[in-house]
Amino acid sequence: MPLRPALATAVGAALLLLVAAPSAPADSDAAAEPKETVTVDTKVLMAADGTVTVSGKYTCVDSTGPTYVSASVGQSASTVRYAIGGTLAVCDGKSHRWENKSNPAPSTLKHGKAEVEATIVELRPVDALGGLPLPHFHAMLKKNITLSKA
Repeated sequence: MPLRPALATAVGAALLLLVAAPSAPADSDAAAEPKETVTVDTKVLMAADGTVTVSGKYTCVDSTGPTYVSASVGQSASTVRYAIGGTLAVCDGKSHRWENKSNPAPSTLKHGKAEVEATIVELRPVDALGGLPLPHFHAMLKKNITLSKA
C-alpha cells in the first residue's frame, strides 16, 4: 500500500475515534482530590527521654490485608532514618487520625530541623505465592518538620 493512502487512513481513523470519544465534563473526577492520602501534623514532638511522637490524618480504600500507617524521622546531618512505630489503618475511604510513638535507641536525633516520612502500607496476600503477603503502598508523604520539645 502506498504511503499517502495509508497515512490518510490512519489519520481518518484517529479523527473518527476522537469524535466518537465522550468528552469529560468540567467537574469530572480528573480534578478531584486523591482517594488515598496521608498527612503529618506540623508539630512533631521529642520528649527528654528521646521518645518521638508523629501524628496526622490518613484516608485509604480497598485494602484486603492488614494495613498500617508507618513513620520515620531523619536529620540532614545523617543518612540514618529512625522508625517511629506503626498504627493499624482502616481503609474505608474516610479520614482518620493516626499517631505513632517510639524511642529510637541509640538515637542521635536532636531538637530542630528534620524530615519525616509517613506511609500507608498494606500487607496484601498473593494467592499465586500461597498467600504470602507482599507490601502494597497506598500513599506516602515526605515532609520537612521541626522536632519540638514535648
